[in-house]
Amino acid sequence: QVQVVESGGGLVQAGGSLRLSCAASGRTFSLYAMAWFRQALGKEREFVAFITWTGRITRYADSVKGRFTISRDNAKNTMYLQMNSLKSEDTAVYYCAASRSNGYGLDSIRAYDYWGQGTQVTVSS
Repeated sequence: QVQVVESGGGLVQAGGSLRLSCAASGRTFSLYAMAWFRQALGKEREFVAFITWTGRITRYADSVKGRFTISRDNAKNTMYLQMNSLKSEDTAVYYCAASRSNGYGLDSIRAYDYWGQGTQVTVSS
């Protein structure tokens, strides 16, 4: 129905920047929101940011607020996560997710129906 594929991960120095991309395909018209989650080694998967289909609503985890920016380009069916001022604690596998939710609870993994395979981000110090 919907496929999402993330890319752009890699190794970056602390204080540096990186931009992740998530390409969506299939029945994307059915989606309400898309989001980024991440999972560090030995930790639970956690919410990073989401953006609604219209782009009117965004939300960020406190840990990334002011440093990360989520955006989308509907013409390219692509979502982005611009990550600035990266810290070692940002090291994780980053996942793209898509939701058919009505807009409630979008910081929860349970709100999402489709997931990418993840892309590794490693921040060296």
